[in-house]
Amino acid sequence: MMVSESLQRLADLPRVNGSKQIAVLIEFDDTWGRNVVEAIAKFAHDADWQLLLAPRDQERRFRVPPGWKGDGVIASVRDPSLKDHLQAVGLPTVDVANMYPKENWLGRVATNDCTRAAMAFDHFRTRQLQHFAIYSPAMSRYPSGRSEEFRRTVEAAGYKCSTFQSAHEDESIVDREEVAAWLSTLPRPVGIFASDPYPARQLAEICVRFGFDIPGGMAILSGDEDELLCGVLSPRISSIELASHRIGYDAARMLHQIMTTGQVPSTISLLDPLRVCARRSTDLLAIDDPQLRNVVQLIWDRAADGVQVTDLVRAVPMSRRKLEQRFREVLGRTPAEEIRRVKLERARQMIVTTTTSVAAIALSCGFSSGPYLTHAFRKQFGITPSDLRVGREPGAEVGMSELVSAN
Repeated sequence: MMVSESLQRLADLPRVNGSKQIAVLIEFDDTWGRNVVEAIAKFAHDADWQLLLAPRDQERRFRVPPGWKGDGVIASVRDPSLKDHLQAVGLPTVDVANMYPKENWLGRVATNDCTRAAMAFDHFRTRQLQHFAIYSPAMSRYPSGRSEEFRRTVEAAGYKCSTFQSAHEDESIVDREEVAAWLSTLPRPVGIFASDPYPARQLAEICVRFGFDIPGGMAILSGDEDELLCGVLSPRISSIELASHRIGYDAARMLHQIMTTGQVPSTISLLDPLRVCARRSTDLLAIDDPQLRNVVQLIWDRAADGVQVTDLVRAVPMSRRKLEQRFREVLGRTPAEEIRRVKLERARQMIVTTTTSVAAIALSCGFSSGPYLTHAFRKQFGITPSDLRVGREPGAEVGMSELVSAN
C-alpha cells in the first residue's frame, strides 16, 4: 500500500468513544524521543486520547494526514517546512524542540539551556579542568544557541572557550582530519562540550582514531543522554540527562489546556535537566598535588558511607587547617562542603534512576532523614526530590493498540 493511501485510511478512522485525536510528530529512534513519546502516551491513557504516532508523507517527512479529523498536535519542529505545514493545518500545537523560539502561535516546552550549560561547566570544574572547548557541528538536531550558552557560561566565569569551526561551506560536512587538527591546538586537559550524543560519539571516535587520550587529554561531555551512543559503545561518554519524560508530560498537559481554553501560552515552559551521567569520558581529576587528589578521591568514594573531615585528616600528613586551606585554594570550597556536595549528587542520581523512597535514599546517602534530605536538596538545587520525578512515576501500561502508527 502506498504511504499516501495509508495516511488517507488513517484519516478516515472514526473517533474511538469520542476520544480526542492527537498527532505526535516526534522521532523516537533515540532515548530522548522515546521518553517524550512514552510520557505523552501515559498522559493520553489517562485523558482518553487516541494517538496518531509519527505520520509521514510520500517523502518520509512528518506530516498531518490530509483530511485527518484531529484535535491537536505535539511535534518536535526542527525544520521550516514542518513549521509552515503545522501552521497551515491550524490545529492546536505544542512544540518540544524550541528551534524557533520566536514563533508564538504554538505552545512550547523545552530544556533550559542556561541550566544545561551551568551543569556542564560545573561538572568540568569539579574535575578541576581549566580549559574548555565546544564541538557542535551544524545539525538539524539542535539549535546553535545550545553551544553558545555554554560559551557564555565559561566566559562569565573568567575562562576562555575554543569552538570548532569547519572550513567547509556546508558546515554539516565533517572532515575528521580537520577536527583532529583543531584538537591538536587545544591546551590539555580540556573539557569539551558536545551539543548532542551524535557529535559526542563522533568526537570520541576521532579521538580514538588519532590517538587523543580520553579522558586524560580530552574530557568529553554530551549535552543530552542516549543509552546506546553514550552508555553502551566504548568509550562510554558522560552526558546530561534531560527531563524528557517531564517534557512529554508537560507538553501533553499544555496541549490539553490549549484545546480546552483556546489560549496559547505566551512564554515557553523551560525545564531544567535532571543530572549529569558521569562515565569514562570525564573520569579524571586534574589536581597536580597527589595528596590533595587522594583526599578528593576518598570523598568521592566514601561520602555516602559517612566519611568525616577528621577521617580525611587522618588519611594524609596534613593538619586540618592546612587541608581546609588547600581545598579552598584548589577547589574553592572546604572539605565539608565537598562531602555535602557529593552526598547530594549521589542522592540526585538515585532519585532519578530508582523508585526508592526519599527516606530510604536519605539513609543510603548519609542523611539523617527524608525531610532533612529534602531541605538540603531544595537549598542546593532550588527544587525538591519529587520535582525530579514528575512524568517518570510508574503509571498504567499503554498498549500499542492505543497508538495508531503511520510509518
